[in-house]
Amino acid sequence: MLVRAWNSAEMSISRFLPDFAPIAPFSRLSESGILDSGSAPMSDAAVIEALRYMVLTRVFDDKATSMQRQGRFGTFSSVRGQEASVVGAASALDPKRDWIVPQYREFPALIRHGYPMENFALYFMGNPKGGIIPPEVNMLPMQISLAAQIPQATGLAWGLKMQGGDGVVITFFGDGASSEGDFHESLNLAGIVKAPVIFFLQNNGWAISTPRESQTAARSFAERAIGYGVEGVIVDGNDLLAVHEVTASAVAKARAGGGPTLIESVTYRTGAHNTADDPSRYIDQQELEKWQQKDPVTRIENYLRSKGIWNEELAKEMHDNCAEQVEVAMNIARNTPLATSDALFDHVYAQPPQRMLDQQVDWANRNGGAT
Repeated sequence: MLVRAWNSAEMSISRFLPDFAPIAPFSRLSESGILDSGSAPMSDAAVIEALRYMVLTRVFDDKATSMQRQGRFGTFSSVRGQEASVVGAASALDPKRDWIVPQYREFPALIRHGYPMENFALYFMGNPKGGIIPPEVNMLPMQISLAAQIPQATGLAWGLKMQGGDGVVITFFGDGASSEGDFHESLNLAGIVKAPVIFFLQNNGWAISTPRESQTAARSFAERAIGYGVEGVIVDGNDLLAVHEVTASAVAKARAGGGPTLIESVTYRTGAHNTADDPSRYIDQQELEKWQQKDPVTRIENYLRSKGIWNEELAKEMHDNCAEQVEVAMNIARNTPLATSDALFDHVYAQPPQRMLDQQVDWANRNGGAT
């Protein structure tokens, strides 16, 4: 059919291309925080708890950035501007049975899932103890290499399905990662085996300094999903309620055996790519200011205020509590002894093979100490 149409004089390939009119992301809250006519997908208590994680994230970002400038913290990627995107998705997960396969900009999701905040800090202080994930925490290590975590998420989800469980896997990545082959291969396999995995793409406008329009000519990243037999959804990433709703729906579908979902969360990176980046060299100031007016924290505070359950006193109390929590975690991390070269052998195997034990002894002898 396609070949005959292509060869016909009165037909053209444009007949088979989609309408390239912009797609409006799914949203529940106006930019001023007013709920649409439907019922809220989250209880007031759940929204306040989600807001706490958003505020905690912003406090941690400020503290970590300050410490990095003092030479006490490594290169770090802030979540500023994307708090509703990450927290909204994480709030739809069950930490007891669902898994997170992160990139490096998902601080609140990992903390909510049970990863100790001091471990997160240790990781970016260069201490290998930060990479230790407690056995009861369902997450894989953070991944710095672009898109390398996405195949692992598909494999993990497929494994959970083969084991007969009902756990769901979510993996986070940015728009830049979707240009890597790992992304396409993973969606293809996940679609075939109906793996219970959610591909959560944070379209924050930039892949370091490469703008979104240089990543793809498609109207949206979500539309790529159909090519792999996967459902694609586009959502307002600065709307906590909307992100929670679409992610909860994707979780329920995956848990029931319906397979994967690609969620494109349209948000904006109002901070730098990381603390080694200078976004003023490539980001238009007017565009940045436009997105700053859509601040996700302010938006959800306005929503709660419109319901009469939020005020400045509560906001200050939450901020102070979060600041205290961050300070405690940072103090634990700062007071944790630095790793020695012997740490090369730690946490490599549950049961080290003899060759590794021999290497450990040899290393100790060469360095004049005992293992």
